[in-house]
Amino acid sequence: MFAHYHTPRERLLRGRSRIRGFTLIEMLLVLLILATLAAIVVPKFAGRSEQARETAAKTQIGSFSTALDAFEVDNGYYPQGDDGLQLLLEEPKNATNWRGPYLKQDIPLDPWKGAYVYECPGKHNEKGYDVSSAGPDGKPGTDDDIGNW
Repeated sequence: MFAHYHTPRERLLRGRSRIRGFTLIEMLLVLLILATLAAIVVPKFAGRSEQARETAAKTQIGSFSTALDAFEVDNGYYPQGDDGLQLLLEEPKNATNWRGPYLKQDIPLDPWKGAYVYECPGKHNEKGYDVSSAGPDGKPGTDDDIGNW
C-alpha cells in the first residue's frame, strides 16, 4: 500500500473548490435585515436623548430654585433684573447679608444651548420668581418650555 502525497499546488486547487462566496440575494437580505433593525432602534434612542435633555433642564432649574431660595433667606428678597441668576455668583451692591456664591459653577446654557430665563416677580409665580428654558424649539412662550411652575 502506497500513500499518495499531494503537491502544494494540488492541495490549493482542491481547497478552492470548497470556498464559496455570498450570493447577491444573500447580501441584499442581510442589508434588508440591518435596515429594518436600524429603523426600529434609532427612533427609540432619539426619543431617549430628548427626554434626557428635558430631565437635565428640570434638574438645573431645580438647582437654581434651591440657590434662589437660599439667597432669599439670607437677604430677605429674590434677585431682581435680567442678571438675577448672575447675582447668585456675584454679591449685589444692596445685599445686607449675602453669603454666596450660591452656585458652585457659572450659569450654564440649557441643554439646547439657549440661556435660562429668570423673571422676578414671575408671570407664573407672581409672589416669587420664574426660571425657564425655551425648550427644544428655542422659542420662549411655547408649549415645550420647561419652567419651575
